[in-house]
Amino acid sequence: MLTDSNSYPNILYQENKQIPVEIYDEVKKALSFYPELENITIDFEIRDTQRKSFMKAQPKFRTLLKGRRNRAYKILISKRFTVDGLTLALKDLPKDVLVGWIGHELGHIMDYKERSTLNLLFFGIKYLISGPFIRKAEYLADYHAVANGMADYILKTKHFILNHSELSDGYKERIKRFYVSPDRILLLVNELQTN
Repeated sequence: MLTDSNSYPNILYQENKQIPVEIYDEVKKALSFYPELENITIDFEIRDTQRKSFMKAQPKFRTLLKGRRNRAYKILISKRFTVDGLTLALKDLPKDVLVGWIGHELGHIMDYKERSTLNLLFFGIKYLISGPFIRKAEYLADYHAVANGMADYILKTKHFILNHSELSDGYKERIKRFYVSPDRILLLVNELQTN
């Protein structure tokens, strides 16, 4: 067993995935839907807290210049996420919701792994400044998750967020504005099944 700089014990999986013990089963389940990521290095890191998001995927900066095949990624996960005074704890999330959330982030990595370094840098800038670009990026992540068979998990995650009575209407509106709706996920499932 390995320990990262945040002192959460990790398990090495597939020789190139560092996974904290607390979420090992959920990460392994989500990864099972993505055989294309088997040879991609991904470290899952639990942080005490993060600004603005509960979970986010990104390339490891030091590997950006190594080219697509040698690029590594990390998924940062908050131990606690506070929004509008409400704190959601990682340990309190339903297992299927956590699998769906991780699956969504793996969908981002599916998108990132096909992009050049320059394209990824522009991607990061556009994500910071453009609402329409955020919507497109989040759609692509969900698209990859649904195309890989994770629709049920993605829907559970979306319903958990949108139906969580203690989350503010403002936060839910932000989710609706930038993320794919459950209805659109169902349409996407139908589209993928008919193609």
